[in-house]
Amino acid sequence: MADLKNPKVIWAKGVLFLVLGMISAGLLIAETLSLRIVALLAITVWAFCRAYYFAFYVIEHYVDSKFRFAGLVDFVRYAMRR
Repeated sequence: MADLKNPKVIWAKGVLFLVLGMISAGLLIAETLSLRIVALLAITVWAFCRAYYFAFYVIEHYVDSKFRFAGLVDFVRYAMRR
């Protein structure tokens, strides 16, 4: 599969991920109607976003500027070698 180059397609992909996440979170919240579950879901999403940021931005810009990651599997391989 070729890399995406078209900015409109990249934006559409991002919007679709956002919509999918909102639908999924909405369905989970509607099923439980619990403030505790909503809080835990929000913390989970925030923590995974920060972990993703760490894997792809912090490592590249502050730890090892020579290494470029193509995905989470590459990051895990990199982390296991250290």
